[in-house]
Amino acid sequence: MARERQLPPLPRLSRRSLIGGAAAAAGAVTLTGTAAPAAFAATRDVDVAIVGGGLAGLTAARDLVAGGKTVAVLEARDRVGGRVLNLPLAGGGVTEGGGEFIGPTQDRIKALADSLGVDTFATYNTGKNLLYKDGKKTAYATDGILGSVPPIDAAGLANAAIVQASLDDMAKTIPLDAPWTAPKAEEWDRQTFETWLRANAVIPSAKFLLDVACTSIFSAEPRELSLLFVLFYIAAAGNESTPGTLERLTETAGGAQELRFVGGSQLVPIKLAATLGDRVVLNAPVRTIARSGAKYVVTADGVTVTAKRVVVAVPPPLAARITYDPLLPAARDQLTQRLPMASVGKAIAIYDTPFWRADGLNGQVVSDTGVISSTFDNSPPDASYGALMGFIEADEARKFDAASEAEVKAAVLKDYVTYFGSKAASPTSFVLQRWNNEAYTRGGPVSIGGPGVLTQYGPALRAPVGGIHWAGTETSIHWNGFMDGAVRSGERVAKEVLAVL
Repeated sequence: MARERQLPPLPRLSRRSLIGGAAAAAGAVTLTGTAAPAAFAATRDVDVAIVGGGLAGLTAARDLVAGGKTVAVLEARDRVGGRVLNLPLAGGGVTEGGGEFIGPTQDRIKALADSLGVDTFATYNTGKNLLYKDGKKTAYATDGILGSVPPIDAAGLANAAIVQASLDDMAKTIPLDAPWTAPKAEEWDRQTFETWLRANAVIPSAKFLLDVACTSIFSAEPRELSLLFVLFYIAAAGNESTPGTLERLTETAGGAQELRFVGGSQLVPIKLAATLGDRVVLNAPVRTIARSGAKYVVTADGVTVTAKRVVVAVPPPLAARITYDPLLPAARDQLTQRLPMASVGKAIAIYDTPFWRADGLNGQVVSDTGVISSTFDNSPPDASYGALMGFIEADEARKFDAASEAEVKAAVLKDYVTYFGSKAASPTSFVLQRWNNEAYTRGGPVSIGGPGVLTQYGPALRAPVGGIHWAGTETSIHWNGFMDGAVRSGERVAKEVLAVL
């Protein structure tokens, strides 16, 4: 679910893309992807079995096929795309329930979309942001001399700017392919991001900005994250020639939320899967991966695949639920036990028009209260209807995991009315995607690392285990957690496998 929202800058903070990361077609381009042919063989013998039909697994399959190898992609869901999902709307059209935005230096997802004929358009960013803090709503410009400066006290802005600069400077010392080898890795991995923030974001308003940035980027609270993990994530927000920065993670224009896909982001994996045809098998959750002589037997519901190599392209916590024979090395298994999914949902209210634009607002809110603390204008490029999208994240997401959809809708619309007025109370439709409750995701947008994880278990993240190789956005050294990271991981693992087959 690629990272996505806009935050008040530090002093120029905006938002990030909800998975940013993650992962999608079929004989016909449909939202659910490819339906397995009725005559699909219950057993297959291929060069490479790929577990997971998200962007990572599908990209790996594309490159392996191009390299002359036979593949089978086994996807547990009835659709492709993983954490990238288009949600159909009652009046027609779609909105994104997962990964949505892309921006500068996210070169691989952009190249993939271009190759498949999926166009982009600029995220709506015209007008003023809203800050709702301490019960007061304040609009502020996003195009001033200093960018979008939130209306908080000068001391808080100055403190936040110093903290942001410090984080960027520390991130520059992180080796992207091995963050656990950074000069201060042990020191930074011993503490949570919360501990570090309390010592450095000493002005309450600055701490508020950094807290909102954290939940918007990771869908996790600062107390859940290792400082080293946060620094790696910042460092990864770039490409081979451009170092990552916190600002690039959070900004809309010039940042990770700059562009959206025409027709919805899931069109990319859907069209990619279409090029693979019946190599993609849906409704096939993998249960076991067992070594048998020189090959592996991958057993899924309804199909068994024998392969020389296996690519597991699902989030680490889900990879851990597969039974392996022989057992995985302890380091790999212990790693997956310590990389939980963060907690996130998206709530989208549909209106006849994007009425907030007439009020000079861009639909972007940052709030210190409510179930929705960050919003976006998710309307289509022609503004034929209005769509307000809000994130339910971290502690707030967990509070509502067991709530009914009606209860979530009531809480969300209450917040939208607080931010945008009485017109927000009566949407024409409402869609909700709660990733915590998805059987084959169980959270999002990304797996997160707490103290001690990277330094003690990080080397097992990408290291193959015999003929089993690991992909997925969590394994990427650039744009980890984003759609771009998923594509990069698929390209990387395909090269890794081709080098040994």
